[in-house]
This record gives sequence, C-alpha cells and structure tokens, in this order.
Amino acid sequence: MAQLCFVTRRGDPVLVQPIHPTPRELKRLSDLDDQESLRFYRSVIYFYRRSQQPRGDDPATIIRGALAAALVYYYPMAGRLVELPADRKLLVDCTGEGVSFVEADADVALDDFGGDTLCPPVPCAAELLCLPERSSAAVVNRPLLYVQVTRLTCGGFVLGVQVCHSLVDAPGIKQFLIAVGELARGMEAPSVRPVWARELLDARDQPLANYHHPEYDLVADDDDDKLLRVRVPGGAAEEEVVLVHRAFRFGAKELRLLREQLPPAMRRSRCTTRFLLLSAFVWRCRTAALGYEPGEQVRFMFVMNARGRVRRPLPEGFYGNALVFGVAETTAGELCSGSLGSAVQLIAAAKARIAREDDYAQSVADALVLRGRPRIALPPTTYLVTDITKWNLHEVDLGWGMPVYGGPATTTLATFHMPAPGGGITVPMSLPQRAMDRFAANVQKAVVDGESAIRSRI
Repeated sequence: MAQLCFVTRRGDPVLVQPIHPTPRELKRLSDLDDQESLRFYRSVIYFYRRSQQPRGDDPATIIRGALAAALVYYYPMAGRLVELPADRKLLVDCTGEGVSFVEADADVALDDFGGDTLCPPVPCAAELLCLPERSSAAVVNRPLLYVQVTRLTCGGFVLGVQVCHSLVDAPGIKQFLIAVGELARGMEAPSVRPVWARELLDARDQPLANYHHPEYDLVADDDDDKLLRVRVPGGAAEEEVVLVHRAFRFGAKELRLLREQLPPAMRRSRCTTRFLLLSAFVWRCRTAALGYEPGEQVRFMFVMNARGRVRRPLPEGFYGNALVFGVAETTAGELCSGSLGSAVQLIAAAKARIAREDDYAQSVADALVLRGRPRIALPPTTYLVTDITKWNLHEVDLGWGMPVYGGPATTTLATFHMPAPGGGITVPMSLPQRAMDRFAANVQKAVVDGESAIRSRI
C-alpha cells in the first residue's frame, strides 16, 4: 500500500460538559494513579464503517451528546487535576468544566488505511488525534480527555481519544467508552456504574514495600542506545536512527511451531501460555537483532493488572489504574545463546512473583511513596510489552456496530500483543531498518526450525 497522506479539516475545540449538575468536590487519586510515569495522555483510536442501516445522524453530534450524558456518571473526567505542593500528590478538582471535543473531516476512505490490517502505528495518526503523542506531558489544570471525531469520505468515521493516564488505565477507558456507546444507542444509564475507590490502591499509613520493585530502580545512562541513536565510527558524534514499523502475525501454526522448540514437559504444560511463549521468543529475536554486547544487561518489562485478586478484589466499575510492572533480567549473551525454554522460565518467574502475592499492588504503592513517585526505569536495553489480547478494547459499539479497528494509535518505544483478525496474535515492532531485517529473518528461521523439530520426532 502506498504511503497514506492527507490533512484533516478541524473545527475549533469545544468543551463538552455533563448534561446535568454534578458534585463539586476534590477526589484523591491513588498512589498508583499519580506515579510520574503515568503523567501523560494515552491514545486509543477506533475506525467505524458506514452504518448498514440508513441513518442521517451525524456521528460527531451523536458522540458529543453521549459524552455529555456519560460525564454525569464519570464526572471526575470533566474536572481538572491539581497538585499538592508538599508531596506532588494529585487530586481531581471536580469542576465540571468539561472535556475537549473536536469535529473534523478528511478526504480519505477507511479502506485507504488498510481496512482489516490496521495496526499501530496507525497511518497519519497525528491527523486523527487532538494532541501530539508524547510519553510525558503536563496534566495539571487542563482537560483530562480529548476527543476527535473525523468523518471519512466513505461514510465511515474515526474516533480518536486521548485520556490522562493518571486517571484511568486501559480497562478503565474501555469501561468509559462502552458507557458512551450505550448512551449513544439510547440506554438510559450505563450497564456498569463507575466506582472511584482509589483508596484501595493507596500506600499504607506506614508505607512498607514488602517486595523488590526493580522497575523503579535507578539505572545508569547508556549513551549507546541502539534503538534511538548510534555512535558514528571514529568519533563521539551520534546519528539519529530512523525507525521502521512492521506488524508480525503469529497464528495457530506459528505458535505451535514455536512451542515445538520447548522441552517436552514445558511444551505440554498449560502454564506455558501464549503470552510467555511469544514474549520469550520476540525478546530473544529483538535482542539479537539489535546487536547488544554479550555482557550487557537486557530487560523484559511487562504490564500486569491487579484486578481480580481473590483476597483483595477491586469492585466492579473501578476505572482507575490497577497496573503493575513485572521485570525479567539477564545478559544479552545468556538470552541469545540460551534456549527458548530458558527465556520462558525467566519471564514466568517474574510473572509468578507478582501473581502469587495479593498485596503486591499495595507494595508498589508503598514503594512509590517512599521513593518520591519516580518514573519507571527504562534503560535502552529494555523491551516493554503490554498484552491486550484479553482486554477487548475494540468492543465499543457507538451505534455503528463494532469497529474495524479499536486499540492503540501508536507504539512509541513499547509494543503490544494484540488480537489478530482471524485469530492469533499480532506484535507491532519498531526497529532500525537493519535490525528489522535481522528480526524478520530470525522469525522466519524459527518457523523453519519448528518444522524441523516436528519432522525429527516423526
């Protein structure tokens, strides 16, 4: 597909306020919410086809009205963040000022984006979102939600949403958007009522981090960031690296062939999930492709959700941040020369350390307060992954049916495990061109090795 290029015609931003009066109060964010790493706007984007049923309703008008209705229930989102001067604690001032809303038009059709093959980074995402994509941003005293509805020439439209991550995580914004969709389709109230309950993920009165949290450990700066810049031979100058983007789909066949390369017991175990298998495989391929020195420490970092704990459950309707980070570490040499099974075990052990402790999220909150709300440590050798295969971010029906695509707009320096059309998992990857070529070759070689492993046992 040729490179897509278009310019949207945007109207002036307006503030959409709750349609009914809402409480004026201060609401504390949790100590998981207001960590430094979440002080930015996370984007999600939805592509919808023209409705199969004749309707003259303008999607921008419908969505704007549904937003106003949803903000009655989610009224903190219509407020503004304030920061306490003593400890930088964030609170929501529920002012009811509203969220930013923009109508736009673009001379482009949905199929021009790739249709069912859409994947982050979405082409021309900057034209479909209100704000530039950044990993950090000022979040105090400004709207907490930015929404753009872009009408397409085919009769379809794009919903671009950017929400302050300090207020919600991915399940939280999905819950809000489902409520918007329900109200847009004529329901009188959301099927799931929002619950604040941020105190459940606050640090204790006497903070005590029960566990080690390497994701917040200070790390030394590394000038040789192979992902963003490279040293020029013979000098101290650096050249910026241009990243290329490619999506890799791992269907049932590819996942089966990868599993065949594990030891028999691990191959048969239900504990060897698709997440563990694919994470270990991609981590090894990516590390080898980037050419780290054998002795360099490399990290695999992943997101886990604290919802669903047996002894410390969060209530249905909770839409705050309930995410924690797991970390697996080793050297590049040990990772690349070792077996796929060894890499699986490293990640499985990191995941188990979190999963078996019902108070792990509480310990994270304690550590954040004790350390002064630091950012997560992301040395250049870190591979950060969020598995969204079970979050069903795409399940947002605004009255036009389910979207062709619903999920992240960009990948930045992290990536995702995403549900692939027709089954399987899609992994978007951003790498320098040479590294991308090596990575693709490693993926193809693994398929061949898996087929060889099967033949050798027949």
